[in-house]
Amino acid sequence: MRDFLPSDVRKRNYVIGIIREVYESYGFEPLETPSIENIETLMGKYGEEGNQLVFKILKRGEKLDIAGGEAGLADLALRYDLTVPLARVVANNKNDLPKFFKRYQIQPVWRADRPARGRFREFYQCDVDAIGSASMVVEGEILSAVSDILTRLGFEDFTIRLNHRQVLTDILDTAGVPAELHTDALVAIDKLDKIGTEGVAKELLDRGISDSASEMLIGIFEKTTEILNQEHDINRTIVANLINIVSNELLTEVGLILKYAEKAPIVIDPSLARGLSYYTGAIMEITVPDLAGSLGGGGRYDGLIGMFGKEQIPACGFSLGLERILVVMEEKGMFPAEIAASRAADVMVTIWDEDSVADSLKLARQLRKQGLSVTVYPEADKLGKQFKYADAIGVPFICMIGDEERSSRKVKLKNMQSGEEWTLKAAEIGAIIAL
Repeated sequence: MRDFLPSDVRKRNYVIGIIREVYESYGFEPLETPSIENIETLMGKYGEEGNQLVFKILKRGEKLDIAGGEAGLADLALRYDLTVPLARVVANNKNDLPKFFKRYQIQPVWRADRPARGRFREFYQCDVDAIGSASMVVEGEILSAVSDILTRLGFEDFTIRLNHRQVLTDILDTAGVPAELHTDALVAIDKLDKIGTEGVAKELLDRGISDSASEMLIGIFEKTTEILNQEHDINRTIVANLINIVSNELLTEVGLILKYAEKAPIVIDPSLARGLSYYTGAIMEITVPDLAGSLGGGGRYDGLIGMFGKEQIPACGFSLGLERILVVMEEKGMFPAEIAASRAADVMVTIWDEDSVADSLKLARQLRKQGLSVTVYPEADKLGKQFKYADAIGVPFICMIGDEERSSRKVKLKNMQSGEEWTLKAAEIGAIIAL
């Protein structure tokens, strides 16, 4: 969990602004939920490993029951993601929401994870979800939206990996993995990009998957990796290799997603697992070179909302990881110059002496009315010190009201980069700075 200095916050706000703008351009509406949820709302929704990463909150006062075991210690938890809270909101407010509910949500979540590059215990998710339709148009729109966001941010080498939970199920069945071990197998497969095929093979065996089944799975995924390293016709080749494993109906479903999000750089990847247990259909993840893990991921979860209500409601969503996006953009110098540069204000007003304080504050108010951001040096001091401070905070212009300016009712404006100076009326300053 981190502090963010002003330059960090400016970069975060820049990225969030573009994400929000694109989401809204696709018709998604904003939603916010509490940081804390009842623990039973969260537990059992994320799979075995997800449950272990939930930050639980101790009961208060008389409610705390040390002798009662885990159930007696915690009844609340920090939210683990934004999808489960959304499912709760939809189930509880079904009559107040439209038939097709499209929402975006940009808020922090918490996981008791091991920190790493781009991975923190408190981090922002930027979610977009569509509720109420089983159509593949939903996946197509969501993938188009996240693709538009990354393109606008300057990403040129990202890939959207696409799979389907039923594809994974059919592969596991073909390999001879018993149905009761499918979840264990998926947990292991989800680590393929982190621990490699040897690590996954070992974990599959540790989880009770037979040698023969493990070898077949690894063989399928090694073949997939070989195809993914091709230069052309990747999706066509992947589909050809899946024809004898999955149904035509399922391949048609995947094909429709490719068609509806045709401008997005999508690659079918049968090895993509996504560890969260609530996914029921298409799953997707965004990767970029030189970053372990993903910039975001999501999928269809048609059974989740029904856990909180009487009715099963189809749903699909995607979550962009703000922190990882920022890490990559920082390392690659992708921020616009005006965002990357530290700049506290457009102009700083100096204070000549104690008698001129009121004049300096009045000038600052006039400049703000001209649409400028203005900071005032808070005390009378040597001009050299005031100039040095302005330079340190990245202010490009300085306004001074000395004895001569006060008598002529004018202001001296100085460009801190070029050294150019003007003596003019306060009303003229905004136009000069805008040049």
